[in-house]
Amino acid sequence: MASLTTGLEKSQSEGKGVRKFSRGSRTGNQSLVYIILIIGAVLALVPFFWMISTSLMSLGETINRKWLPAVPQVANYIQAWNEAKFARYFWNSVIITSVTLIGLLTTSILAGYAFGRINFKGRNAIFAILLSTMMIPETITWLPNLMLVRGTIIPLPGGSWLNSLQALAVPFMANAFSIFLLNQFFAQIPHELWDAAQIDGANHFRFLTQICLPISKAPIMTVLLFGFIGSWNAFAWPLLVTTRETWRPLMVGLWTFVSEAGPETHLLMAGAVITLIPILVIYFLTQKQFTQGIATTGLKG
Repeated sequence: MASLTTGLEKSQSEGKGVRKFSRGSRTGNQSLVYIILIIGAVLALVPFFWMISTSLMSLGETINRKWLPAVPQVANYIQAWNEAKFARYFWNSVIITSVTLIGLLTTSILAGYAFGRINFKGRNAIFAILLSTMMIPETITWLPNLMLVRGTIIPLPGGSWLNSLQALAVPFMANAFSIFLLNQFFAQIPHELWDAAQIDGANHFRFLTQICLPISKAPIMTVLLFGFIGSWNAFAWPLLVTTRETWRPLMVGLWTFVSEAGPETHLLMAGAVITLIPILVIYFLTQKQFTQGIATTGLKG
């Protein structure tokens, strides 16, 4: 009996030791993860901090490579705005992005619903081909897109679209990732809702507009956020299809300002901050919907 009790006590002691070791190992792993995340956050924030700090410095402070301005020079933003003609470029970007988002939202919702809710011949094959386009680098599509907007492949209304709103917006009105994202969400909607809608005499368009869209705010906001960032930050394609200032967006204007400002780093950084402000505002306004959209559309494989 005594040996049995001793054996039980020894087993309990060993079990406690294993649990303590497991708990300690888990804590150590978590600490390592936190350290890596902190280092990553610092590496990401330091350039951002340097950009804002430099944008508030005088020219002499940027030459001497100071980290903080002695007296913040808010007037740098006004000077950069005026010298770089940011007013024209800013409104060009607003118009281009707005038109692009309207087209992107329309095609993504309709295509995402069709792939997610309607059974038609060849649906899976077409959807697979669509997803495969996500693997193609964007730079490879520039030449065929350029030939399209120039009217080389097929005649376009009004002739060539170079230096026009159409050239800057139309190629980005359809996006495989946005269609995939909404398809994943629409496919999760219970089929019983569709059965009930059919009993009430609803067709697919009515079911989409009255039932699907009201409960799809989170993934739609995610599509809008990604679309906004992509359109607002576009640089290479607008530079390729615009040779005049008429429709040049903000990023191309900033690139032009780089060659004009020369060594005035404080003005360049002020211009960079100006281009970044709308993205930060949009992100903070849609952050909740963005995270919800990623979570809900990621549940279904």
